[in-house]
Amino acid sequence: MNIHPNVEQIYTGCLAQGAYFIHSHGEALVIDPLRESAPYLERAEKLGVKITYVLETHFHADFVSGHVALAEKTGAQIVYGPNAQPNFVFHSAKDGEILAIGDLKIKVLHTPGHTMESTCYLLIDEEGKDRALFSGDTLFLGDVGRPDLAQKAASMTQEDLASTLFDSLRNKLMVLDPEVVVYPGHGAGSACGKNMSKETVGTLGEQLQTNYALRLDMSREDFVKEVTDGLLPPPAYFPENVALNKKNIPGFEAILAQAGKAFEPTAFEAMANEVEALVLDTRKPQSFAQGHIPNSINIGIDGGFAPWVGALIPDIKQNILLVTDNGREEEVIKRLARVGYDHVLGYLEGGFEAWSSEGKDSDTVESIPTTEFAQRLAADPAAVVLDVRKVGEFTAERMTQSVNLPLDDLNARFAELPEGNPVYIHCAGGYRSMIFNSILKSRGIHNIVDIQGGFGAIKTTEGIQTTDYVCPSSGVAMAPPVPEAEVTVKSNDKPFLKRLLGRLLR
Repeated sequence: MNIHPNVEQIYTGCLAQGAYFIHSHGEALVIDPLRESAPYLERAEKLGVKITYVLETHFHADFVSGHVALAEKTGAQIVYGPNAQPNFVFHSAKDGEILAIGDLKIKVLHTPGHTMESTCYLLIDEEGKDRALFSGDTLFLGDVGRPDLAQKAASMTQEDLASTLFDSLRNKLMVLDPEVVVYPGHGAGSACGKNMSKETVGTLGEQLQTNYALRLDMSREDFVKEVTDGLLPPPAYFPENVALNKKNIPGFEAILAQAGKAFEPTAFEAMANEVEALVLDTRKPQSFAQGHIPNSINIGIDGGFAPWVGALIPDIKQNILLVTDNGREEEVIKRLARVGYDHVLGYLEGGFEAWSSEGKDSDTVESIPTTEFAQRLAADPAAVVLDVRKVGEFTAERMTQSVNLPLDDLNARFAELPEGNPVYIHCAGGYRSMIFNSILKSRGIHNIVDIQGGFGAIKTTEGIQTTDYVCPSSGVAMAPPVPEAEVTVKSNDKPFLKRLLGRLLR
């Protein structure tokens, strides 16, 4: 793969998002930056270059961009393609327009369909050769951008947008040199597509051979049908992020200044009660299980943190107080700000250990290893087991007696919770199940037991019956793929906080 040496992909795994830093002869540009400016400013300083452009491929829905703050700090010009109408100064580039960056050129390719302002940027090297395509959410590796996110704003149906995307792909991108390197806006794990590859860099030729949406024999009607089939509802915070990305909003440094306030336990408790703040505990699932502030919610920082916050806390203006591992307060604030959760009031100084040492009320989640779970099943074969993984995971393989209620659907399907005393709850590895359990606890449901290690541990434990693996797409029984570990590590009600999530998350 002929990757240009002056191109750097800055990939953020928890958002499955790629930003890009390109430089040549003292000049640089950034494509689709995250909200914090520091990574780009540090690179520019190290290389001795000046950032002259900040290019945006579209108004992002899944994260808040840092274009305005970065432009203010560097004097760079913000660039969008046609149809963009933000509320700040920017350059509206024409289709086919050429931007110079040192000895390199960037050609603007307007590719509407995902959104109507969606634009790709083609890198032309010093010798005039097309080298790389920064495809935003128009073209992913293995997929194309979902066409349903902009239908209201554009007064178009998702079918109309998909038809527009069909033309953009075939007239603008598929005609390029197959050797062009494709740098997408997202990879696997993003909610902006449904079939994205785990790879984050590829070539157009590879995509012409393997991407279902680029088949040469595909009719417009087939394309529209396949691209719109199976789209899950987008997370509730997506429209909020689009609106933020059209405004002149504060950068991360300003958010940190207001959110980085430390509260000792008594002041933390008083603040939580005074402003009806959501107490968000970002520690590891098992740390939360062993002890936590009553009615707090656990979404661990070392899993898919920001997307789960966006999926489960519907109001980005919600006041939030944090319980974190010591030293990780700024990291949590930053990752919340990336998806528009700016109303963080501060954090618990000294963490849960300080809270506990003062003798304040605490709660726990019963969490058992699969060996103990197997023993309990033997004693009670009719025990109720709730699998909170996604439907596709459940369909592929599961405990024979389990029922499925995905974490994603908890707010909408809360009334469908199965009855049992207790209800045993698991996900794939323990991260999602603890989020699920914490929400149930906050709503006064305590007859629950967490299964440590999730389905990964369940299926290797003697005495627990599971189904054979079935490929979700083909329905054919086969050997299961080698599983990826679900990330859990990377780095009786009390009066206190009675107002919390039972109301806020319903």
